Amino acid sequence: MQEPFLCLSDLLDQDLSSYEYFHSLPLDIQKKIEESDVNSFSEMQQIAEKIKSEQKQL
Repeated sequence: MQEPFLCLSDLLDQDLSSYEYFHSLPLDIQKKIEESDVNSFSEMQQIAEKIKSEQKQL
């Protein structure tokens, strides 16, 4: 398992999969992830999925 990064910008700078995934998300989800303290790809995926499911419930 990969060590967590210090912050989102480190994660995006140093992990291509995270960068591509983040930039494939809608801007509103990107903004919410930026507001979170994300430091791993799996954590970013979990937050994005949670936001998507909350949006579907509206």
